[in-house]
Amino acid sequence: MKIKQQYFRQLILTAISAILFILLPFQAFVQESKVSLNGYVKELYMFYSPEKPIPGTDLDYLSTNIIHNRLNFKWYTTKKLTTVVEMRNRLFLGNLVRDFPDYQATVDVDNGLVDLSWITAQSSSWFVHSMIDRAYLDYSSGKWQIRAGRQRVNWGVNLVWNPNDIFNTFSYFDFDYEERPGTDAVRIQYYTGATSSAELVYKPGRDQAHSALAGLFRFSKWDYDFQFLGGQAGNDWVLGGGWSGDILGAGFRGELTHFEARNDSSKSATVASVSADYTFSNSWYIHTSLLYNSNGKTGKAGGMNILFNPDMSAKQLSFARYSLFGQVSKPITPLFSGSFSGILNPLDGSFYVGPAFTYSLRSNLELMLTGQLFFGDSGTEFGDIGQIVFGRLKWSF
Repeated sequence: MKIKQQYFRQLILTAISAILFILLPFQAFVQESKVSLNGYVKELYMFYSPEKPIPGTDLDYLSTNIIHNRLNFKWYTTKKLTTVVEMRNRLFLGNLVRDFPDYQATVDVDNGLVDLSWITAQSSSWFVHSMIDRAYLDYSSGKWQIRAGRQRVNWGVNLVWNPNDIFNTFSYFDFDYEERPGTDAVRIQYYTGATSSAELVYKPGRDQAHSALAGLFRFSKWDYDFQFLGGQAGNDWVLGGGWSGDILGAGFRGELTHFEARNDSSKSATVASVSADYTFSNSWYIHTSLLYNSNGKTGKAGGMNILFNPDMSAKQLSFARYSLFGQVSKPITPLFSGSFSGILNPLDGSFYVGPAFTYSLRSNLELMLTGQLFFGDSGTEFGDIGQIVFGRLKWSF
């Protein structure tokens, strides 16, 4: 019976995917009606040179080619109700797939209440993965807004590390997932004023560790936006807050969340981040941020595996007690821009460097070259990872 149910679920999800693909040629038409359809197609190549030889193989590098299609479907059902379904379909190729069969299992993961992730087709050296990461009904009436289903609950205010983002944390290194993860939840918002609102979010789970219930209140004062949150997230009680404003034209943001353990399976922690960013008159942009994690290590942090361990939480955004981030960027020409970012663990001396260059070939066609370069001694947070280079071509429609 279980096998039949899984087969039936995959059949339904594949049918939804096929319907959305069929609608694609009618994009111009649906944009004029109560239905909209947009998305993109992109090709991402990755070359990975690990710091140490790969155990059990004679490989000194890994590579993947990912052809990625995203479809965003929105139906304005009534004046107050909107139906949204968004999905991603990715074809994975390369020796990372061929020589590491377990890699497929790390991709085909859905931590939501409903499993909307599946492998559409596969072989020894490739597989196709599909996932619905948005599927919700949105009802708005007056000062009320109610959204039920898979959605993004974005409570973070910082640009790199978000301790307030307790429902669907994202990794800074996952740059190719612009939409960021979603969560299965019911979200009720009440707009108390032009710049203030209160909301309650309930995330049901298979057990206590995967459920959450929390509220947030936002308001503006002294030209700053403030927020306070509290509730339960997994095995912790949470209490936190954040702000967003500017000082002499420079953006100034911060977040803090305290996680108080509810039982012996968890450990209390306080996580905080503060950031500042500024754009000069000559278009140079600078951004810096500091992360503090009370449970972080003060010695060699170790433990990071960005390829096979993508899961993370707002409680553990880093393995280090302190982390420093910096970025500079500038549009070199109207069509060509460059960026240089870095993360430093000041306690074990390891660091990350991320150069990136983008070129607009057309208004909806972009080429990007970027790297994720990790350095440090063995056993440090970034010392055992190695260097990764990416090339991406993206067409939006």
